[in-house]
Amino acid sequence: MINITSTASTPLTSVTQNSSNSTAAPGFIDQILHDLPFPLWALYAILAAGGLVVLVVICLCICCYCKRKKSHKKKKKHQLELKGLEAASGAALVGSGRDDNGYGSNQKKRGKLLYSLDYQATKTELTVGIKQAAELMAMDLGGSSDPYVKVYISPSRTKTYETKVHRNTLSPLFNEHFTFQVTRSVLATSAVVMQVFDFNRFSKHDIIGELRVDLSSVDWNHVIEEWQDLSDALKCEPEDLGDICISLRYVPAGGRLTVIVLEARNLKSMDLGGSSDPYVKVQLALDKRKWKKKKTSTKKKTLNPYFNESFSFDVPFDHIQRVHLVVSVWDHDAVTRNDTMGKIFLGSDASGNQLMHWADMLANPRRPVGQWHTLLTAEQVNSTLVLKKKLALPKMISRQR
Repeated sequence: MINITSTASTPLTSVTQNSSNSTAAPGFIDQILHDLPFPLWALYAILAAGGLVVLVVICLCICCYCKRKKSHKKKKKHQLELKGLEAASGAALVGSGRDDNGYGSNQKKRGKLLYSLDYQATKTELTVGIKQAAELMAMDLGGSSDPYVKVYISPSRTKTYETKVHRNTLSPLFNEHFTFQVTRSVLATSAVVMQVFDFNRFSKHDIIGELRVDLSSVDWNHVIEEWQDLSDALKCEPEDLGDICISLRYVPAGGRLTVIVLEARNLKSMDLGGSSDPYVKVQLALDKRKWKKKKTSTKKKTLNPYFNESFSFDVPFDHIQRVHLVVSVWDHDAVTRNDTMGKIFLGSDASGNQLMHWADMLANPRRPVGQWHTLLTAEQVNSTLVLKKKLALPKMISRQR
């Protein structure tokens, strides 16, 4: 009896212990929640926020993956298009590049010019009309230009005409006509050149563009008038003879004209050593008759001489409109005859920049007005301003400062 009771009690003890262990876990979690330093609802809020952050991160990862996949497809499609383009024939590519402007489309547009041509065979006269320009290229910092036009016949270029300068405009209205003596035979081998420049008083004038018309292909049965686009100027023509800077000052009360020869630049080389010995002649003509002249000192072996020499002439106010000022640059030779390097003339019969400089001097009495001028050939100036032999006049006082 005793052994049976002992054996039966052992399982009961084991069951009792297991029952106590199964109820210990819930009590432990409850104890932890009870010991938290914040209320239970705060824990639920933290868990919800964490879940929301995880959800946002997952959404962002999905968007990035989709975007990358789309970009990869687009890149692949572009590569396929390039392969198709490379497979195109050369003739097809050339054809597609010839629309409108085609070749040279990267070049800047220089504007266009309206001109006219009229040839009178009985008088052997060619009249070139410079009507107007439009959409000219802006050469100044302010987005505008001061345009004028030079006109000459190539290749002879015996005369060069210039229009008036129009200030601050890209669409100037010129309405000027110039007449050249040209025989019918010369027309067959010549071209009329119209060059549009931007005027600068104290620096070299910038060429905006030019227009060349082959006269051999023109139908002279009627007057030609048309618009044409300007193109880049040729580098080889005309020959660059250099520039000269002079200052003019006229005092009407005293009847005194002061000419200051300041400097010259980029003169033509006349000597074998690639240099020159330049000096400047300043000549006054009254009623196109030679009157008074002075000259500067000679500068040795230079193409950019600096003179800064002043000459004063007594010119009564009633003579100033009848006077022409001729400025020429010469190369001095000790043995042979001196050679002319370039020439300009100013006065009421001048044109272009020379006329404007003369007008500015008269419009600003007692004030010196300086300006750069492009030198022309002696033949060009002499054919325009035909001077007569010296006329005996009452002696005028001329001084040199």
